[in-house]
Amino acid sequence: MSKKKHFELDQPLRHPDHHRPVSRRDFIGQGFRAGMATVLGGSVCSLFSNPLAAQTALSDDLEAMRTICGVSATGAGKIPFICFDLAGGANIAGSNVLVGKQGGQLDFLSTAGYSKQGLPGDMSPSVTDAAGNSFYNTDLGLAFHSDSGMLRGILEKVAPGTAAAINGAVIPARSENDTGNNPHNPMYGINRAGANGSLLALIGSQTSESGGNSMAPADLINPEVRPTKIDRPSDVTGLVDVGDLVGLLDQSDTVAVMESMFRISSAKVGKVTNDAVIRDLVKCGYMKSADLANRFGDPSTLDPVLDPDIVGPAGIFSSNEFLNDREFQKAAATMKLVINGYAGAGTITMGGYDYHTGDRATGEIRDLRAGRCIGACLEYAARVGQPLMIYVFSDGSVFSNGMIDDSAEGRGKGVWTGDNQQTAASFFLVYNPVGRPQLLGGTADQQARHQQLGYMRASGDVETAGSPAANNVNQLVQTVVLNYMALHGEQNNFASLFPNHGLGNATLMDSLTAFAPIR
Repeated sequence: MSKKKHFELDQPLRHPDHHRPVSRRDFIGQGFRAGMATVLGGSVCSLFSNPLAAQTALSDDLEAMRTICGVSATGAGKIPFICFDLAGGANIAGSNVLVGKQGGQLDFLSTAGYSKQGLPGDMSPSVTDAAGNSFYNTDLGLAFHSDSGMLRGILEKVAPGTAAAINGAVIPARSENDTGNNPHNPMYGINRAGANGSLLALIGSQTSESGGNSMAPADLINPEVRPTKIDRPSDVTGLVDVGDLVGLLDQSDTVAVMESMFRISSAKVGKVTNDAVIRDLVKCGYMKSADLANRFGDPSTLDPVLDPDIVGPAGIFSSNEFLNDREFQKAAATMKLVINGYAGAGTITMGGYDYHTGDRATGEIRDLRAGRCIGACLEYAARVGQPLMIYVFSDGSVFSNGMIDDSAEGRGKGVWTGDNQQTAASFFLVYNPVGRPQLLGGTADQQARHQQLGYMRASGDVETAGSPAANNVNQLVQTVVLNYMALHGEQNNFASLFPNHGLGNATLMDSLTAFAPIR
């Protein structure tokens, strides 16, 4: 029985068996830094707009330049993608998402295996309580422990209809504890698979090369689409500045002025140079300015705090919780850009998940907040009417020695004792506006094997031969990208886009794919 007081939600974690934090990654993982960054510049408008809102169309001659200039109001049209980087080594397997043996999530582990994953024998998913209820929940398609902190947070934020249109898959896979050398981040691969935004290719809540806490695989990095740092609404408001004309004229007049500048420059540039590339560059510069003024020139419609779907009485966040929780603001900024097509994919890093603090409560309340942020993204996708793929990962994991934290926040579960990469896993959730994504496979047993990509031993450890991803983080990223492409029906293009992949032949890749296409 543990009587130790837990750490508060944003309190830094100090471990006697860890060195003092010295790197950015150390500070984030132990919660000394929560994704703060300098806000650069200011602007009269932001990108927070509703893509379904009516906007004044550009004149026909400018509309004809969209393809030449690579300007789109909706991005590349791919499924929005958001990943959650839980820095420090969070628990995912067992106490949050169930991971079973070869038969799938409900091919239960041993009692000792679940104890290692923080679940005492009387809360094991293989048993029922006094009322005959099982300790697992499939409201989201993917099986979670019924008292999962992440699940409770997600279900707080999603409407029942949204939950019914979600499904997911879990990937048991080892990754190193407390190191910056985990190439976990898949966003460059998602971009190579076609994800792009109308203004930004990628965004991330950190200023790192990956946009998150964990690295990106070196062979996928493309400096041309390095993530732009976005972790709060004020970061977004500085992205687009249409100049002083908006303050002097109304929006329609501003667009008209910029369209006239486009035509004047087009007429004169031919007298200066015969180089077609230079002519197009000059014309596209004015065309893009007119397009920005057209789409983002009215700041009153773009403020996230004024968006009733995000903040307010009918919003996903109440005004009080939004204004007083930086993680909610970070999630709102990212989901608004990505789900509306302004960015192709985004990373949300949440710090303080190195929570093996000798109690259970510290981890529970942090898992709950992560779930709320995940749920907010899913619910916003439902309100906008867009599909969404969310991927959740962490660098390493934790284990329990079986001691119980019976405090109110500890919930009678096993305390997190230390780091253990053997119990690690990642998972993804997919929301489809037209109905729950369908698992591949003709029978229930086959579908169970597509919902769990790999497996664990009865002892609660990852079976490293269970899948190509199980013992190779680079191939874990490849597995996630493969599944993203499969949602578009484009998995057959995977080998040509990623010629050096390690996922094996077409048959093996099919076994690593969870869902039938949703678009």
